[in-house]
Amino acid sequence: MQAGIPTQLGSEKISRLLKQYAVPSIIAMSCSSLYNLVDSIFIGQFAGGYALAGLALTFPLMNLGTAFSSLIAVGASANIGIYLGQKNYPMAQKVLGNVVTLNFIIGILYMVGIMLFLDPILYFFGASANTISHAREYMQVILSGNIISHTYFALNAVLRATGLPKMAMNASILTVLVNAVIDPLFIWLWGIRGAAIATIIAQGISLAWVVSVLCNRNHVVHFQKGGYKLSKTIVKRILSVGMSPFFMNSTACLIVIVFNQGLKQYGGDMAIAAYGIVNKLTFLFIMMVMGLNQGMQPIASYNFGAKLYGRLQEVVKLTAICAVAVTTTGFLVAELFPVTLVKMFTSDPALIEEAAHGLRVSFMFYPIVGFQMVTSNFFRSIGYAGTSIFLSLTRQLIFLLPLLYILPQFFGLGGIWASMPLADVISCVVSASMMVYHLRKFKKQNLSDASPAQQGQTN
Repeated sequence: MQAGIPTQLGSEKISRLLKQYAVPSIIAMSCSSLYNLVDSIFIGQFAGGYALAGLALTFPLMNLGTAFSSLIAVGASANIGIYLGQKNYPMAQKVLGNVVTLNFIIGILYMVGIMLFLDPILYFFGASANTISHAREYMQVILSGNIISHTYFALNAVLRATGLPKMAMNASILTVLVNAVIDPLFIWLWGIRGAAIATIIAQGISLAWVVSVLCNRNHVVHFQKGGYKLSKTIVKRILSVGMSPFFMNSTACLIVIVFNQGLKQYGGDMAIAAYGIVNKLTFLFIMMVMGLNQGMQPIASYNFGAKLYGRLQEVVKLTAICAVAVTTTGFLVAELFPVTLVKMFTSDPALIEEAAHGLRVSFMFYPIVGFQMVTSNFFRSIGYAGTSIFLSLTRQLIFLLPLLYILPQFFGLGGIWASMPLADVISCVVSASMMVYHLRKFKKQNLSDASPAQQGQTN
């Protein structure tokens, strides 16, 4: 048997598997969040509030970049997991080559397209004369290295899907360590541009290591000569599953644009800087849940492909419990120690006050966010792309966007902060309904009458 075929996914105890796969992913994603958090702390302390605001203005473009990255990474890892569950190893192998080619094509197009109109885009996002230079300097570097970032993210996901979660974790830890070492020096030398340079260098070093792992021919999924030609079937399957996180991150881009514009209108540049702080702290706990989701994904994909529906239900329930525990912890920390958290980023009294207020409001209903995220990822993991996209869009577009327009009319800046937790409550009700329906459906479904077509269902 070839190395890297995770057959234990269909037989090992679910709790043990989730620990085995999720813990490395949680560490990896937390590390990813931490080096972004460190960037913000150094930028805030060394470059000031306007630099923090400039960094916050880049969030829509960062979300859009993440959208294209997750389009490939999530779609590829889910399909590899399903193919391995079906013991279709040649198709799993072909996915890898398509991942590299797709990332290169999309990366080039994205970089060129945004670079050509960078300043007008940033002004549209809410930039002012005080913040435009900071935002521009940061994004120029990030865009130049986006192929490195996207390929690193995608290949790391492939490692997890093929039974190497610890290697994926080690790659992320390496990224954090390199960034932590060079970040302060680079920011001191080149300001906010230095933070971006440090990020790309760190990801590039980790990418080189991940590539070396996937060059091992003993691994079930490895680089092969001539394996980079795009396959219409594979590309379609990758994009089908990856469309859910793509739409989720794309709508997040739109939401942040509206958010920043509202913040500029009702609170000015420092309100945008406050949002930058809140966003980074929120992101820390979100990334932990994403780590749980990444740990769940290969287990869910494999067992769905193998038609082991009882195990499928077990893994999603256990993951949801763990995710709610994480977001509840975030809620308690944010509500009890908001000022302490904000002071890590700035010493400006007005900025501290605004960011602490935004933090308390944003985390008001945070415990339920974990459940909503697991639900959406569950449907992605089993190839139910339509359901996952629906759940993603309901929160971002159907609920949050109208609230961002309506609430500030009555409550000003407070209405902008309150829009997110209210949208979370409504979307959680919808997600719970969809989850209950499908879990009951799987519970009733007999293994013997599951058709092969269902294994690749995209809903």
